[in-house]
Amino acid sequence: MSEITPDLVRHLGVLARIQLSDEEVTTLTGELDAIVSSIAEVSEVATSDVVATSHPVPLVNVFREDVPGDMLSVDEALKNAPDHDGSRFRVTAILGEEQ
Repeated sequence: MSEITPDLVRHLGVLARIQLSDEEVTTLTGELDAIVSSIAEVSEVATSDVVATSHPVPLVNVFREDVPGDMLSVDEALKNAPDHDGSRFRVTAILGEEQ
C-alpha cells in the first residue's frame, strides 16, 4: 500500500507554499513514494551492530592554527567608513522597519 497519496502531496505543497499542477502532483506522488519505500528498505536492514557514520571516510582538520595576526587600529578600521562616531561604525537602524 502506498504511503504517499496525491492529497498528501497537495498538502505538502500548501505547507511549502508551492503551487503544484495536477501533472506535478502525479509525478511527485510516484517519486516521493519511491523515496519513502527506499528509506524503509534501508531501515529494515540497518542493525545495531552497524556503526552510524556521517561520512564514509574519517575526516581530519586540514586548517591551519587560528593565530591572530596584525590587527587594525580603530583609526585604520574607521578610515574608509562612510559614517562613524570616532570609535564605532554608524549605520542606519533596520529593526522595526517592516513591523
